[in-house]
Amino acid sequence: MRGRRVAWSVAAFLSTMTSVALAADDPLKICLDEDRPPLSMHHRGKPDAGFDVLLAQAIAERLGRPLAIQWFESKLDEDSSPQLEANALLSDGRCSLVGGYALTQDSLVVPGLKTARLPDFAGATRDDRRRRVPLGVLAPSQPYVYSPMTVVLGPKARGRKIGDIGDLTGLRLVIESGSLGDAILMTFDKGRLIDSITHLVPGRDDLLGALQRGDHDATLIDLARFDAHRAAHPDTAITASGYYYPIGANRGYVGLASDGALIGAVNKALTELAAEGKIAEFGKQAGLTYLPPREPAILGDVWTKIIQR
Repeated sequence: MRGRRVAWSVAAFLSTMTSVALAADDPLKICLDEDRPPLSMHHRGKPDAGFDVLLAQAIAERLGRPLAIQWFESKLDEDSSPQLEANALLSDGRCSLVGGYALTQDSLVVPGLKTARLPDFAGATRDDRRRRVPLGVLAPSQPYVYSPMTVVLGPKARGRKIGDIGDLTGLRLVIESGSLGDAILMTFDKGRLIDSITHLVPGRDDLLGALQRGDHDATLIDLARFDAHRAAHPDTAITASGYYYPIGANRGYVGLASDGALIGAVNKALTELAAEGKIAEFGKQAGLTYLPPREPAILGDVWTKIIQR
């Protein structure tokens, strides 16, 4: 009997070691937006690049696993839902993590829909574009970068000191309809700026191009978006005001709640990389104005906060 127990124990140990080895060989699949510079970029004929690409490579290395990036395309329009797109990709097994995810309470609630369509992704078939995916429950990692809104100034407003949204009074403002910046500007001080605002259609009109031409004086956009414009147009006439709107969101990874062990391992890796200064260095390499995460880690009711201001 003792001999059988020893034999079983050895077999069980070998089986466990085999499972661990196989798990280590499994690629760490991370979904990234293919066109969100300087966070993540995947363009034909060019090497993959961006802050989230560098970070994903470092995370996979810490976990001892090869990295496999699933690229997807997120539409910039009023009908898109980053929450449902991320959930569909995860629930369909396209990846185990989605990077660069804005960590807000609204983006992490249990979805009201039972199914959702997949966003367009690399390798998608015609059937993939038609079918709906049963959704799971999302769970976040700890944040790894702070993503604020910033005021960007056109040529005619260059040098204007902006210390608050109220300092935009008298300027010709431009904003994309339905955006967070739109809500902030339209509701500021009971609508004080409304008559100065021109709305553009996201995905169709060129917001920063209109600002560059001098058609408008200022806008309010995500800081990373201005970083991308500055990298693509080093001679641009539009400038950063240096003002950050006080309500901003951290970004991190999101996975399925059922994959808690992976999220725990990723959190450990993020803590180590942050302590070593690696995450800030990745930001510098990618041309991102890197700001470390801020409290609260997960932003609460954004719209109420904006209206109350």
